[in-house]
Amino acid sequence: MNIEVTRGPGLRTHLPYETMKAVVVEEYGAPLKIKEVPKPVAGLGEVIVKTIAAGLCHTDIHAAHGDWPVKPKLPLIPGHEGIGIVESLGQGVTNLQVGDRVAVPWLGYACGECEYCNTGWETLCEKQLNTGYFMDGSYAEYVRAYARMVVKVPDGVDSFEAAPLTCAGVTTYKAVKMSGARPSDLVAVFGVGGLGHLALQYARIAGASVAAVDLYGDKLELARELGADYTINAGWKDPIGEIKKLGGADTAIVLAVSPQACEQAYKSLRRGGTLVLVGLPADNFMQLPIFETVLNGIKIVGSIVGTRTDLAEVFELHAAGKTKVIYEKRKIETVNEDYAAVEMGLVKARLVYEF
Repeated sequence: MNIEVTRGPGLRTHLPYETMKAVVVEEYGAPLKIKEVPKPVAGLGEVIVKTIAAGLCHTDIHAAHGDWPVKPKLPLIPGHEGIGIVESLGQGVTNLQVGDRVAVPWLGYACGECEYCNTGWETLCEKQLNTGYFMDGSYAEYVRAYARMVVKVPDGVDSFEAAPLTCAGVTTYKAVKMSGARPSDLVAVFGVGGLGHLALQYARIAGASVAAVDLYGDKLELARELGADYTINAGWKDPIGEIKKLGGADTAIVLAVSPQACEQAYKSLRRGGTLVLVGLPADNFMQLPIFETVLNGIKIVGSIVGTRTDLAEVFELHAAGKTKVIYEKRKIETVNEDYAAVEMGLVKARLVYEF
């Protein structure tokens, strides 16, 4: 394909460039478009990754709708669960080779020099850039990434299972770490979907008992299949009362994008319990009783994805056969229908686009 470029008054030239197919957000809340766009070129410290699989995360939907206080760039190629093969290396890249299979995660860039980066909290770096939000993501045939931010995928991990692990997996793995879950604990997981079905597995790996809470029977059935000790349909029963009957939760991890779920999770805790907030509702606020929080010694923790080390550990656990990823393959041509299905709760766990 040729692009017409104007260089000064009346002087035009045609420069050839390579194109690729990609999903593009051009306007918040508008249908996504599938377009031919310029293929990216690797710059200093960057790589070009040929996409094999790209997972659909609810964050992609929030980005496309512009739901959150901090808006993503426009136009935008979504996607931060990309798995692919390194096709080319930019200048200065020494940690990767052409042909390596890598994951392109949410944390697309961190400075590597600040206090957060140097103390194992790169996910809090104030200069960070996020894939599929501030940087173009993996809903495309090729994606550009910073070489030091991608993570190699072990040979024993299938690409279509690796894609959800790149966000849903590492996010919930980190949340379970942040919860401090122990073998004697009861962990309540609010929201059993793309993230929740993995969260309950990591809680069980930590040795805890798990109570899974959701509004949909098929998701609760999945939770039982994956080893949940208790399942609670919040549409039929009060999850607070049901969890209190079990002695209260030592930890409640909220993956549902609902302030009501956050408040129910809080009230389900026993004294000394920990509330871990992960899901990001478009309605940004929950009610928090100060008196009960102080008297009951409740801890409230925000947990945001995980580091490259966390992701490597997630891949190791999966390669060892300790986790199971539930997903369905899709083609990017159905992206608008897929977004609608996820919003209506019609997807059992995760959708992954095949390139």
